[in-house]
Amino acid sequence: MAGRRKKKRNRFEFLTKRFPIRMQRKLVMLFMAVILAFVVLIGRITYINVTKGSRYTRIVLDQQNYNSRVLAFKRGDIVDRNGTRLATSERVYNVILDVKVMTDKEECIEPTKEVLTECFGIEGSEIDALIEEKPDSQYEILATGIDYETAGRFNEIDEDDENYPNVQGIWLEEDFERTYPYGSLASDVIGFTYAGNQGALGIENAYNSVLNGTDGREYGYFDSESSMERTVKAAKNGNTVVSTIDVTLQGIVEECIQEFNAELAKDGELGSKNTAVIIMDPNTGEILAEASYPGFDLNNPRDLSTLYTEEEIAAMTDEEELNALNSLWRNFCVSDAYEPGSTAKPFTLAAGLETGTLTGEESYYCGGALDVADYTIKCNNKNGHGQETTQDAIAYSCNVALMEMAEKIGAENFCRYQHIFGFGEYTGIDLPGEAATEALLYQADKMGEVELATNSFGQGFNVTMTQMVSAFSSLINGGYYYEPHVVKQIQDENGNVIETKDPVLLRKTVSAETSAQLREYMGATMDYGTGKDAGVEGYDIGAKTGTAEKLPRGNGKYLLSYLGYAPQNNPEIVIYVVVDEPNVENQDDSSLVKKLAKSIMEEAFPYLGITTIEESEQAAAEAAAAAEAGKAVSDEEYTDFDEDYEDTYDKPDGEYIDENYDPDLDDWTGGQ
Repeated sequence: MAGRRKKKRNRFEFLTKRFPIRMQRKLVMLFMAVILAFVVLIGRITYINVTKGSRYTRIVLDQQNYNSRVLAFKRGDIVDRNGTRLATSERVYNVILDVKVMTDKEECIEPTKEVLTECFGIEGSEIDALIEEKPDSQYEILATGIDYETAGRFNEIDEDDENYPNVQGIWLEEDFERTYPYGSLASDVIGFTYAGNQGALGIENAYNSVLNGTDGREYGYFDSESSMERTVKAAKNGNTVVSTIDVTLQGIVEECIQEFNAELAKDGELGSKNTAVIIMDPNTGEILAEASYPGFDLNNPRDLSTLYTEEEIAAMTDEEELNALNSLWRNFCVSDAYEPGSTAKPFTLAAGLETGTLTGEESYYCGGALDVADYTIKCNNKNGHGQETTQDAIAYSCNVALMEMAEKIGAENFCRYQHIFGFGEYTGIDLPGEAATEALLYQADKMGEVELATNSFGQGFNVTMTQMVSAFSSLINGGYYYEPHVVKQIQDENGNVIETKDPVLLRKTVSAETSAQLREYMGATMDYGTGKDAGVEGYDIGAKTGTAEKLPRGNGKYLLSYLGYAPQNNPEIVIYVVVDEPNVENQDDSSLVKKLAKSIMEEAFPYLGITTIEESEQAAAEAAAAAEAGKAVSDEEYTDFDEDYEDTYDKPDGEYIDENYDPDLDDWTGGQ
C-alpha cells in the first residue's frame, strides 16, 4: 500500500517538474480560449444561416452552371416598300459534341461517330483526334450552318433509342445565317454582314443597331436537393427595316443595265467602267431604285470571278485582293464624285432667274466658240447654233449661251446658288460612304472668268449622283429640296410600326415660277433638242442630257448622263442615268445613255402608273367640262332661286329683283 502511494507521489512530482503550475494555468486558459472561439464561430454560422442562408445558397448554386449556352437573336429583315424580303436570317444549327460525355462509356464512342458521319459528314478520324487532344472538353463545335432538313434527320435518330441506344454527347445549337433571296439585286443599297452580325455597306451598315437584337441565355444549376433547375432568358430579336426600294422596279433597272453592258462588253472587258441609275420620287426624296454596274452577289460578296480570271485572282497579293474587293463594293451613286457636264445647265439658268440677272427672254448667238480671257472655249456644236432663245439654249445644250448667262450672273451669285442646290455638301442620305465634294468647288473670290465659264456647263467642279438627283428634283417640283433616303419605316419583329421616316424638307431652292419655266425649257429638250431620241411614246417627258469630258482633257474619256422626269406639268418620277467610260471607240456618243434611259423608262413608267399624255388630256377635259357644268348649274340655281324666293342673299347676274335689295348700299339686306 505504501508502495503504491509512493509511486503516485513520484508520478505527480514528475509531472510537476515537467509542467510547472504556471504552465498548466496557461494551457487551461488556451483551451478555454479555443472553446470560446468555437462557440463564437458556431454562433456566427447559425446567425448567417438564419438571416442570409438562402441568399448564399443561391450564390453558390449559381456557380454550378449546367449546360449553359447562348440563345442567338434573329437579325431583323430588310424588306422593300411592299414587304418583299431583300435580306433575312434563316434558322440554322451548329453541331456540338460533348467529348467527355461521349467517352464516358466505351460502347458509345463508335455509334456516336457513325451518326456524326451519317448525318453531318464529319469523319471519324476528326473525332478520334479530338478525343486525343481534348478528352475532357464538353463543348466542341464540329459544324455550323446545318439546315433544318439535316437537323430533322438527326433529331429522328436521336429520338430512336431502340436502334441507336448508345449515341450520346451530340446536341444541336440554334443559330441564324444571313441570306439574300435576290442575290445581287440592289447589292449597293442593301449591303451584307460579316462575323458577329456586323453590317458592311448599305442599309446593313447604316441601320446595324436597329437590325441587331440581344442574345438570350439558357443555363441550369443544381438546387439544394441536387435537382437540376433551368433558367432561360429569351433573346430579343432585331427590328425590320422597310426600305423605299421597289423590288420590281429595281429588277427592271438592273436587267436593262446588264443588257446594255452585255452589248458593249468585248475582249474580256466590261461594257463600261461604271453604269449607274437612280429613280427617285421628287416629292418625297424616296429612292425607288438605285443600281450600279458591276454589282456583286450578296450571298458571296468576296467572289471576284465576275471581274477577274482564276489566274488573275490567284496571282493577287492580299493587298491587291482587298483593293479589288473595295472597288467592287464601292457604291458609285453615293461615293463617287465626277464632273456632271451639261446636266448642270438648268441649275445655271435657275440661278440667273432667281437672282433677277436673267429673265428668260434673252436671245443669244452661237458661232461655235466663245473667247473667254485668253482662251477660246468651244461649244458642243462646233459649227454653232446660230441665233437662239433661252429655251433653245437649254434644248440644244449650247455652251456659248450658258457662258454668257454665267457672265451676267457673276461668280458670287453662281457660287452661292451652287451651295443652295446642295453641291459641295452632304445630302444626308441614310447610306454609308457619301463622298465629300466641298473641296471640289470654287470659292467666289478664287473663281476667274474661265472657271466661271466652264462651271456654267458642268465642267470644273464635281458632284455625286445623289447630290444631282436631289437638287434636280427641287428644280422641277416647285423648288422643294427633300433629303434623299432609302428607308421609310422601322417595324418590330411582329410587324408593328415603331418609327416612320417621314419626308424631310430641307430648304426651298427656287420659286414655283422658276420651276415652271425650267420645266418648259426641258420639255423642249425632249421635243426637238438633244433628248428627243429618248422619248417614250405616250408620255410627256422633260430632261437634260450631258456629255462630260474627263480629266485629263483630250484623253478620249467621257461620262455620259441623262436626267429626266415625267409627266411634264406635275412630275411624279425622276430618273438619272450615268454611263462612265463606255467600252466603245468614241465615248462621247450621247446616244448610248439615251438608249439605256429609254429602255428603262419604257418598262418603268407603265409599271409605276405614271400619268400618260392621254390621261392628262382626259383629266384636263373633264376638269374643263366640270367647270362649265358647274357654271351652268350655278346660273340655273340663281334663276330658280329668284323665282321661288323673295328673301335671299344670293345675287343673280345683273338683275336685282328682290324687295330686300338696297341699291344705295349695293348689297343684300334682310332676307334669309
